[in-house]
Amino acid sequence: MRVVVADDAVLIRSGLVKLLQEFGCEVVAEVGDGDALVEAVAEHRPDVSVVDVRMPPSFTDEGLRAATRARELVPGAPVLILSQYVEVSYADDLLADARGAVGYLLKDRVIDVDDFMDSLKRVAGGGTVFDPEVVSQLMVRRRRNDPVATLTPREKEVLGLMAEGHSNKAIGKKLFISDGAVEKHIRNIFTKLALSSEDGDHHRRVKAVLAYLRS
Repeated sequence: MRVVVADDAVLIRSGLVKLLQEFGCEVVAEVGDGDALVEAVAEHRPDVSVVDVRMPPSFTDEGLRAATRARELVPGAPVLILSQYVEVSYADDLLADARGAVGYLLKDRVIDVDDFMDSLKRVAGGGTVFDPEVVSQLMVRRRRNDPVATLTPREKEVLGLMAEGHSNKAIGKKLFISDGAVEKHIRNIFTKLALSSEDGDHHRRVKAVLAYLRS
């Protein structure tokens, strides 16, 4: 797996590069600012980029803005945001792309290295992975006439676990329900969110998660 790493903190960036290399990844570029990230993605077309939110010059949301620009230049370029903060100002722009291949994890939650690498692989493969705290803070920005509000409590639980990147089987285990029950809930979610079967299950799943995060 070819990876670009973007973090202005040299020690953190170096540690992440070493970790990725130990797991067999090829780090094609390591950069410390948003412009360099955009250039690296355009040049190397990595399988995934790991990006910090706060980078020079203002240390606010340059990483998110750069990730959004990179995906405009290289449509659907997989991006995993790895940060100490939940920054919502540009998160909606990044997450609004229904093609998926995005993730947002908080650094202090990434304790299990195997889980982190699994998340990275899921994003590289076109999936979505979100830290529960990220989901919680984005959910604060509710909108009126939200179709997600029509979901039952159980359907919202299922959709929330989908947003965290869990498979149907994992959702069933967490909620102590059968695989068939999970599939039924997901079908109901797709129907209530008016997601057409013509989009295919993968894209409907991504769009459902995005609707949940924007709700």
